[in-house]
Amino acid sequence: MARIVMKFGGTSLADIRCIRNVLCHVKREVDLGHEVAIVVSAMAGTTNQLVSWTQDIADLYNFREYDVVVSSGEQVTAGLLALMLQAEGMNARSWMGWQIPIVTDSVYGCARIKSIDPSKLLKGFQHGQVAVIAGFQGMSFDGNITTLGRGGSDTSAVAIAAVIKASRCDIYTDVDGVYTTDPRIESKARRLSRVAFEEMLEMASLGAKVLQVRSVELAMVHKVRIFVRSSFDMGSASARAEGDFVGTLICDEEEIVEQQFVSGIAFAKDEAQISLRRLADKPGVAAAVFASLAEENINVDMIVQNISEHGATTDMTFTVSSSDLERAVNILERSCHKVICDDLQFESGLAKVSVIGIGMRNHAGVAATAFKALSEKGINIRAITTSEIKISILIDNAYTELAVRILHSVYHLDKE
Repeated sequence: MARIVMKFGGTSLADIRCIRNVLCHVKREVDLGHEVAIVVSAMAGTTNQLVSWTQDIADLYNFREYDVVVSSGEQVTAGLLALMLQAEGMNARSWMGWQIPIVTDSVYGCARIKSIDPSKLLKGFQHGQVAVIAGFQGMSFDGNITTLGRGGSDTSAVAIAAVIKASRCDIYTDVDGVYTTDPRIESKARRLSRVAFEEMLEMASLGAKVLQVRSVELAMVHKVRIFVRSSFDMGSASARAEGDFVGTLICDEEEIVEQQFVSGIAFAKDEAQISLRRLADKPGVAAAVFASLAEENINVDMIVQNISEHGATTDMTFTVSSSDLERAVNILERSCHKVICDDLQFESGLAKVSVIGIGMRNHAGVAATAFKALSEKGINIRAITTSEIKISILIDNAYTELAVRILHSVYHLDKE
């Protein structure tokens, strides 16, 4: 017998038929004797509709009331699934975030979890109860409903798995695992059987949409094993009996016996590049530039600074999301007089393509292989940033899919 968390996303709960399919997965685990906590998202499209209604009422809405509205979608699916489980004769009940409670800070719309009291859930397990928990939501210290940001149900599931000391956290979605790259772009993309936490964190932050970044961070800190699997794959009769399904295990690096030096290619379109030319080369300049952007919650990536020209001026280039470009430029234009910048240049329509793999730590020539392969196809590189397990390359948007396919092939990711 094991204790597991099962998380179902919006596409897995899109309608009553889909919820009945979820019931089959839950019944299988209960019949195997497992203690089960289920975390649910809102039905597909529901959160978007709720957000749209709040925006229709007012452009500048109260974020406390916003969280009250958008958190209601998960309440509906938790109640419906609990009713369905009860109709099948199971001891089940729904839990809202405030009932457990899941305590968060008061940053409405993107709250962070501060504590979870597992005692009520654990008491329920002792009586054979299946807990159906509304994901994405919590309660602030002063008793107000909060939400964890889009995709926050993944974070809810991992956090609950950590506090109840679950054997694993199964994330059910509309794909059957994590792939070497997006199969819609590269038909030869392969499903990975295991991925290390660090690799998954890079993949999630660099464009892979399978898991929310915060949930992977939390899993890595608390060593929560995540199994990504398809809610639409019921498997063979023998597989169902053993609970053995196709998917990808996200786990500690030590659990992966033989690691390929490159595990996957991630990409993110709609990147924009900003360059500050002939910037004063003195202490405090970079701090002034990025502090002004941070104050407006603009995320900056791929920072490159050139060598100083005679110790007087330097050039600095960085990327932001295209959606943030206009705001970022306006902020920098207002603050440029403070940092003595001669010229501010910017461009949108760019993409970031990243090569990821823990095995890169011990292999030479990984970067050279990428640069050579792209140059042979005439793809110009705008900027490069690296870490121990990642190389990110900025290119024109038009070459994104070609670059992904080239890199996927050159690192032999299409082969077992």
